[in-house]
Amino acid sequence: MVRFMKALLLCLALGLASLQASDIWSTDYEASIAQAAASKKAILLEFTGSDWCPPCMKQNKDVFEQTAFEDYAKDKLVLVKLDFPRRKEQDPAVKERNQKLSTQYGVEGFPTIILLSPEGKELARQVGYGGGGVTGFIDWANTNLK
Repeated sequence: MVRFMKALLLCLALGLASLQASDIWSTDYEASIAQAAASKKAILLEFTGSDWCPPCMKQNKDVFEQTAFEDYAKDKLVLVKLDFPRRKEQDPAVKERNQKLSTQYGVEGFPTIILLSPEGKELARQVGYGGGGVTGFIDWANTNLK
């Protein structure tokens, strides 16, 4: 029984750890803008086609799912994922809001990454994923946050 309880607790702890890692991304643009202003952190907007866009999926795997990126982002960024799925169901209000933001920011391709100051001023933009992995992405972010 003790061995079972230890295994159960380990599974719960691992499950909670994986949930916490995925919680660094928000889908609520307005709340994220307010959070960034209050915390004096830059904002990273990711416009993605998560279930159909190969470069989006590659960037997610190579950069955004990496522990090094998550550690970096926790200290420096408020992360906002604005998804445009084709196969996944999406709340109509979220779909409409994401489309308005896509128009507001002039998004012309996926993925588009936009780095904003804590006040919401655009600092840099990256369209497409050219590789470079997590190190290249962090270098790009650091260069544009100066």
